[in-house]
Amino acid sequence: MNQRVIGYAAMFAGIALLPWLGVYPIFVMKVMCYALFACAFNLLIGFTGLLSFGHAAFLGAAAYSAGHALKVWGFPPLLGLAYGTVIAAAVGLVFGLLAIRRSGIYFSMITLALAQMLFFYFLQAPFTGGEDGLQAVPRGHLLGLDLENDLLLFYLVLAVFVFGFWLIYRAVHSPFGQVLTSIRENAARATSLGYDVDRFKLVAFVLSAALAGLAGATKTLVLGFATLTDAVWTTSGLVILMTLVGGMGTMVGPIVGALVIIALENKIGDLGQALAGLTGIAWFNGLGESVSLVTGLIFILCVLAFRRGLVGEAGALWARLRRGAST
Repeated sequence: MNQRVIGYAAMFAGIALLPWLGVYPIFVMKVMCYALFACAFNLLIGFTGLLSFGHAAFLGAAAYSAGHALKVWGFPPLLGLAYGTVIAAAVGLVFGLLAIRRSGIYFSMITLALAQMLFFYFLQAPFTGGEDGLQAVPRGHLLGLDLENDLLLFYLVLAVFVFGFWLIYRAVHSPFGQVLTSIRENAARATSLGYDVDRFKLVAFVLSAALAGLAGATKTLVLGFATLTDAVWTTSGLVILMTLVGGMGTMVGPIVGALVIIALENKIGDLGQALAGLTGIAWFNGLGESVSLVTGLIFILCVLAFRRGLVGEAGALWARLRRGAST
């Protein structure tokens, strides 16, 4: 069996053990949702070379759609997740048809403009709850099991995460994925070889949107609410940051990036208090309110010193060490 596959299996087995090691299940589930979101975005930018500034639209569309279906229509959990995913894929198809014929900054700006239009729709639509968001979304039951139990829901979310990761892995390591890579490297050459570049880009865009939607729907199931934060442009920036910090164009990089960013958002207040106690500098007590400042500094550091991301740089270092050992 491929060593890489064994490594992925070990990673998922380790994640499955985290609740039994005292790690808070809600935190791990939130990280998995954002990790799937980042992996979906990485499929587009890392393997196709398309930078979308509007990916939060798919996360938010699925979050609201699944939440509404679960709360108002009484959908069972899996059907609610599937419904949110389909809605996100449909939104992705519309966005893709409008944006995919442009490239570079023009493509990015079109996706941002379309996402902002959808954001203002969510702000005014009656079913979203406006600025209050869609609250009290029930988790429901699966096979007679009550998903209000965090541990049961944890393994459902893990199964969703593994499925999404496997789907991306299969897409990347297939002839379809090879064509996407060739488009990223040289779109004109791919066209000269007879490939319909726009069609391949559109399929990649819709697949990325659907998986981002699956992440958004799962997040609503876990947290029990969907808000405008899911669809705002800063969330699109956040997923870009996760991907760049972890390692663009790698399979595990977005997962590492999501873990780093979500851990900072949740634990930076505790870190600030600890630093204030050690140094006696009271300013550190307010560090929890400066998450954007810290993440911005991390982004600058990665661009300057770790341009391949944490996983990319670690892989390059390992390769250099192996070459040094063999000579």
